[in-house]
Amino acid sequence: MSHGAPPLKTIQRAFEILELLREGKSVGVAELARRMDLPKSTVHDYLRSLNTMGYVVNEGQEYTLSFRLLELGGQVKYSNRLFHVAKPELDRLVEVTGELASVNVEERGHFVILHAKYGDESLQLGIYPGMTIPIHTHAAGKVMLAGFPDEKVDRILDEHGLEQRTEHTITDRDELAAELDAIGERGYGVDWNEQIVGMGVVAAPVEIDGRVIGAIGLVCPTDRLDDVDYRAELVQEVKKSANIISVNYQYS
Repeated sequence: MSHGAPPLKTIQRAFEILELLREGKSVGVAELARRMDLPKSTVHDYLRSLNTMGYVVNEGQEYTLSFRLLELGGQVKYSNRLFHVAKPELDRLVEVTGELASVNVEERGHFVILHAKYGDESLQLGIYPGMTIPIHTHAAGKVMLAGFPDEKVDRILDEHGLEQRTEHTITDRDELAAELDAIGERGYGVDWNEQIVGMGVVAAPVEIDGRVIGAIGLVCPTDRLDDVDYRAELVQEVKKSANIISVNYQYS
């Protein structure tokens, strides 16, 4: 099947149900049927199948996602080599800086958090492995874009656009291109308030033979990032970690 082929309707509807249930609350058949514009009997059949397969749990008259999905997500994370190579360096970063450190990847044009670790002084953001955000709104996403071929960057932006998360988010492609050029020249990225107001990020790419496979990010409050000396310290540490991870990934 080609990447552009339309999904099978039955599979698409099953995953639409899972997407609706991911909002975190129990949902009944009637509400799902209304939101999907389908007969209740049809939705019930899908839910019964998903329940039998272990992907949803029936709680009285309502349904929630099951921990089976957590198992699948965990398997994706723990089978990823970059996670295992990066984890010791994230531990070191957190110990040295006290901030929130993460290793991040790109998939299908999305910025995906592969693993994150909180420090004693870090912002408590409620992020989790598998969480996706617009790739242009985060310094770690931008350092990945800066290392991608121009054709790939254009393809990502054509498909996903430049969603505005805050008044500081870059939403102009020329402005973003200039930012990516600057990141490529200095080897790291910094952002203030582009994803969340009050949050700043410094990031550096993980590169193997000139190919960017991920990025390491350090997240901290913007008032701490405003301190020039502290920012320079974070940049030094995140670049050091990204370089160590790159070498260990290639030769370990």
